[in-house]
Amino acid sequence: MKILVVNCGSSSLKYQLIDMKDESVVAKGLVERIGAEGSVLTHKVNGEKFVTEQPMEDHKVAIQLVLNALVDKKHGVIKDMSEISAVGHRVLHGGKKYAASILIDDNVMKAIEECIPLGPLHNPANIMGIDACKKLMPNTPMVAVFDTAFHQTMPDYAYTYAIPYDISEKYDIRKYGFHGTSHRFVSIEAAKLLKKDPKDLKLITCHLGNGASICAVNQGKAVDTTMGLTPLAGLVMGTRCGDIDPAIIPFVMKRTGMSVDEMDTLMNKKSGILGVSGVSSDFRDVEEAANSGNDRAKLALNMYYHKVKSFIGAYVAVLNGADAIIFTAGLGENSATSRSAICKGLSYFGIKIDEEKNKKRGEALEISTPDSKIKVLVIPTNEELMIARDTKEIVENK
Repeated sequence: MKILVVNCGSSSLKYQLIDMKDESVVAKGLVERIGAEGSVLTHKVNGEKFVTEQPMEDHKVAIQLVLNALVDKKHGVIKDMSEISAVGHRVLHGGKKYAASILIDDNVMKAIEECIPLGPLHNPANIMGIDACKKLMPNTPMVAVFDTAFHQTMPDYAYTYAIPYDISEKYDIRKYGFHGTSHRFVSIEAAKLLKKDPKDLKLITCHLGNGASICAVNQGKAVDTTMGLTPLAGLVMGTRCGDIDPAIIPFVMKRTGMSVDEMDTLMNKKSGILGVSGVSSDFRDVEEAANSGNDRAKLALNMYYHKVKSFIGAYVAVLNGADAIIFTAGLGENSATSRSAICKGLSYFGIKIDEEKNKKRGEALEISTPDSKIKVLVIPTNEELMIARDTKEIVENK
């Protein structure tokens, strides 16, 4: 069985074709600048890149070019479209309705549309991608895998905000959480690495990238997470402010004359590591600046480490202990400096890391010492594979 995994943005499209016999990636690629000048498809097979530059007015044209690339006589990987058994779509927001992935039908599409106010940038693009695939592959099963689904197991006292209850109910205001597909994948892989049943573990999964979140996982289920109604909440991130005193918003708006949209842009795209350091949203650039004596870069990094440690400590309390802390995503997987700084601040919990093991990259491994009271793991995330696994299971059991 071959599964096509599609992740649509407003003007972009990422894809992977995965052979579920051995879960290998047969081909993958990226379409950029859909609906704009300079549209380009970069298709990768066995490490080779094949670039197609031509106008793409919408996602249907982009999807058609992806399908053409997959069956191309020179660099294609399948003979015809019948080899694609199903398509798995990443969908940002499933609201309160979906706690698991689901076969897409008209009711599911309606629910995704109803969640547009909760995911205004992503859900419309996800819908465009699904519609495009349905038109071009009308007889191929489609599955929606929601970024919010894993967090639907949170108890009400963890997801409810302390605002008037009738307002929360009327407008579906609550903590939803994001990066759920990643948190679920690494929690499953952690259990494999530790050779234990997920139901016997208390885990703290740290998805640390330009966007970042932490999740408390008890017996394989999410019980709390740092992102909230939107991905803006929680940790300091590359360009997002994370948790701040909400009174800052009207305070700044009154004094600067900013509009609601301008304030939203400030918090989402001009804050975080970029806003504090004044250097970049890329942690590599900020680390380099800090090492060169840039005090604001040092401050930004220390704020980041402080926030991550704070939430890990909070989630040890929420779980009443922890068996392992997992680092994943761009920064979590690749920055030995960040992992070391965070873990050194958690020595009270008996956490110790092996600095030599901590230098390794690109593989799932335990980096804690044998006498560490809480194990520390690095596990590369693979959201596309998680989407493909869900899609395979749903299609086979429909």
